Amino acid sequence: MEKKNYRKTQLACYLGFVTQAICANFVPLLFITFHNIYGISFGQLALISSCFFVTQLIVDLLCAGIVDKLGYRVCIIAAAITSGTGLAGLAFLPDLLPIPFHGILACVIIYAIGSGLIEVLGSPIIEACPFENKDSMMSLLHSFYCWGWVGVVLCSTVFFTVFGIEHWRIMALIWSIIPFYNICNFATCPIEPLVEDGKSMTISELFKTKSFWIFIVLMICAGSSEIAMGQWASAFAESALHVSKTVGDLAGPCGFAACMGISRLLYGKLGEKVDLTIFMMASGVMCLACYLVAGLAEIPLIGLAGCALCGFSVGIMWPGSISISAQILPSGGTAMYALLALAGDLGGAAGPAIIGNVSQKAANDLQAGVLAGIGFPIVLVIAVLYIRRTAVGIR
Repeated sequence: MEKKNYRKTQLACYLGFVTQAICANFVPLLFITFHNIYGISFGQLALISSCFFVTQLIVDLLCAGIVDKLGYRVCIIAAAITSGTGLAGLAFLPDLLPIPFHGILACVIIYAIGSGLIEVLGSPIIEACPFENKDSMMSLLHSFYCWGWVGVVLCSTVFFTVFGIEHWRIMALIWSIIPFYNICNFATCPIEPLVEDGKSMTISELFKTKSFWIFIVLMICAGSSEIAMGQWASAFAESALHVSKTVGDLAGPCGFAACMGISRLLYGKLGEKVDLTIFMMASGVMCLACYLVAGLAEIPLIGLAGCALCGFSVGIMWPGSISISAQILPSGGTAMYALLALAGDLGGAAGPAIIGNVSQKAANDLQAGVLAGIGFPIVLVIAVLYIRRTAVGIR
């Protein structure tokens, strides 16, 4: 009997998370370009990001009832196809339609479908593989989103510097190669069922389970802690250091993403020696300290350091929350992963909005807005402490 190559499954999921990073972070780099060449207003530009996350939320919700019927392989291949099609479409559709904004929005929605599917399916596909130290593997998997994020900012910045921002369409086509290539990986790699047929929990059963709601709180706090600072990192760097957008992007979101990736990589390598709940609580305390430093520091460089180190502190929160959920509710099935992703995205939508609104009410003081984010890591630490005291057999 031929031995199954689960390393190919690993590679496919890694590239899937890189694809998700491309989908989430490439177009925001072009906002000013779209404004200049197409005359798209800033209000419409903001709508692009909103449509991306709303589409992901809808996909998260639909996946809870659809994936088990269609199968993981069909859905994850569809994720690669839609991601690649949406990215490649950016090179053509805006110029083909009478209103370029509609073309951009259509492409964003198409690749957001793929990104949402990857978010829901990548984790359970890895969880179902017969790897040892599942929580370490989960952290390593999620680190590739961070490296993809860093790669998108660095590679796109270098490309635009060398060849000119006017060739952004070529860069969109280049990024689409990754998901198109990954179609072959997902079509041929072994994919195991997460739970035996008929044994996974239904949505109603999950809703009746007390621990499930604790996991939802964990994911909301994880999403808020991570994405709130990540989304505002560029603006924070520019306002704190008064540097150009290029330097601000590299020092802000790129530094944040690199630190987050290092955190996930370290836990992926050393996780078997570390108690996950202790690591999560320590990360929550560190995240709180980073928000306080970024929000209170009068010296810009110290504030920027707090922003970057916040990336390290939030690194384990999302994958760690998923790992804890999988350990305590192993029969949660696809519905649980979809609803956890939905909760994480809800937190990701709420966190940046809270910081932005508080900053606006404080006379556009971004540091005051950042301080408003301290509640997320505090609640996360309390939730993990509760799980640690009530759950049995978790580490």
